[in-house]
Order: sequence, then structure tokens, then C-alpha cells
Amino acid sequence: MPPPSTPAPRKVIHIDMDAFYASVEQRDHAHLRGVPLAVGGSRERGVVAAASYEARRFGVRSAMSSATARRLCPELIFVPPRFDVYKAVSQLIRGIFARYTPLIEPLSLDEAYLDVTHSPSGLSATAIAKAIRASIRKETGLTASAGVSYNKFLAKLASDQNKPDGLCVVTPRQGPAFVEPLPVGRFYGVGPVTAARMNKLGIFTGLDLRARSRAFLQEQFGKAGDYYYLAARGIDHRPVRVDQPRKSIGSESTFPEDLLEHDALVAGLMPAADSIAEHCARAGISGRTVTLKLRYADFRQVTRARTLPAPIADRDNLMATALALLAPLEPVEQGVRLLGLTLSNLTGSHAPSPDGQLGLEL
Repeated sequence: MPPPSTPAPRKVIHIDMDAFYASVEQRDHAHLRGVPLAVGGSRERGVVAAASYEARRFGVRSAMSSATARRLCPELIFVPPRFDVYKAVSQLIRGIFARYTPLIEPLSLDEAYLDVTHSPSGLSATAIAKAIRASIRKETGLTASAGVSYNKFLAKLASDQNKPDGLCVVTPRQGPAFVEPLPVGRFYGVGPVTAARMNKLGIFTGLDLRARSRAFLQEQFGKAGDYYYLAARGIDHRPVRVDQPRKSIGSESTFPEDLLEHDALVAGLMPAADSIAEHCARAGISGRTVTLKLRYADFRQVTRARTLPAPIADRDNLMATALALLAPLEPVEQGVRLLGLTLSNLTGSHAPSPDGQLGLEL
């Protein structure tokens, strides 16, 4: 009986539009070209939804408060978002993707994974990525960066490698070495809190991560430990999932010192509200149900939720609802070690989901 055949390696492309919202505004308004630009609210409690590359040189980033952005760049120009325009451009770009594969997993309006393993075009993955980028430029006047590899993890890393307007290919032979020098903070699924935990354990790069055993990583990071173990070796088995509906968006923080005072609790919730608002802005979605999670110093946990009559997506409304949910829990009996927010009952969402293979023409 012949041995079972090895499954053919996948060919995955990650397309990421360059400063999408800001680039659309600069395309449509000549006076905004070449100047530091932020899409978002300019008021004191506003949030930057997107920043042009001119603004990024000053340190302005998405999800940053507008007040902070203006301090970093006094000449920053704010423009309100036009989500109807961004959605229309996104649909045009999606149509370009569909010329090459039906297997498209949108992460937001401005980025997506494509599985082109069996593309009817007959082209290599690299040739498809080049053709898509050329069509986007010609048909929308915008630029996109692309990463091409044999799995989603590496394709996403690659798309960020030569931004803006760049292309990076990581072949199966190159995958493990490509991961070695990367800071763990660049790994998909490793946020600032997890990166800080890894750093405390002496894990700073992909090579450091690879040096740790699977058992050690599972002990330290639970189920995610297995994913980190494989990713450090350039392995990712997640398939490209077509239009999976996302049911919620959440963010939470664990604090180095327990929180007791009201002002500290408010400050502790703001990063979660900022993160959710930024994701909503990027994906063009909103939601009606806000859930507050609070974990005390003794690990006792409570949740409170409220469903609103209309969808919300901005930080101010998220914070107002979160504080209304927090109020009956104050004053807190003991320190609070974790705070989290989740937005659900989403509208307009399309979900992102979170070896040694040879012979793949990328």
C-alpha cells in the first residue's frame, strides 16, 4: 500500500492597502496631497482612524487620541471619515481579487487574504499579486502592498515588509529564517501585553521563541502557546476563510498594579474603547451591545452588558456606555486587575478569523 500523499502546500497572498482612508482622501482632494493628514475627529476626545504617511513620520498612528496627534504634529490636518466612499472603493478592490480566486477572507475594508493555490488564471502566486497591485493602481488610483507565502502568518508579515507600495515573497525554504529576527510584537496574535510578558521571559525575537519548548509555551500562554510554537517555525495551518461573520470585537487589559480609584478605572478602560473604535473605523462596522468585564484581585470576575437602541462605533459612546455599566459596581471592594470591553450585535461586519514544504512556485 503506497504511503499517503502529502497535501499540496497552499499559496496565500495578503493584500494591504497603503494608508487606505488617508490615501482615498488625498486622491480625491488635491490640497491634501503631500501634507500630514489624519482621518478622524479633531475634537479633544477624538480618535485618529487613519494617518497619512506624512503624518506617520511625526509618530501619528491610528487609535491615537486626536489631542496627542496634534501635539506630535501641530500642522496635522483632520478630515472626517467618509465610510460610504471607503466601502465603495473596497468593493471595487474585492472585484479585482475575485478575478483570480473565490477564496477571499477580508480582514477589514483595506486588507484581505487570498488563497490562489488553485487559481483558474494558471499564474503563479507572485504573478497574481503583481497583477492585482497593478489593477488596483490603474482602477482606483491607490497603492497596495502584498505579501506572498505558503501560509497566512507569513503572508501577512511579508505584506508589511516593503510598505508602502511594496511586494515581498517568502518561499517555503525561506520561511523559518524569515521569522528568526522578527520582534515577537510583529507576530499575529501577539499584542503589547503578550509581547511584554514574552520579553520578561527573555523572548524578544522569533529565534528566541523557537528556542522554547512547546510545553513551556503552553504552560505560559495556554492554547495560544501551541500557535506560537508553530509560528516560530514558519508553520500556520489556518485556512483562508471566506466571509466568516464576526460576532463581536473585544479588548482587555491586565494591569501591573490593581486599580481602586474611579479615575484609574476610567483610564484603564480607555485603551479598550480606543482599540474597538479603531477596529470599527477600519472595518466600517458598528454594534448595539456593549459588555463590560471586570476581574478583581482575587480573580473573581463579573460582567455587565447593555443593548442600545442604535448601533455605536466611536470611543465617546463606548466609554459612556462602559461607565454606565461600571457605576453600579463602584466603589470597588478590592483592587481590579483586569478590565475589558466587548462590542457585539454587529452590523456591516465581515470576520477575520485569529513545514518544511518544498516545490511551491510563489
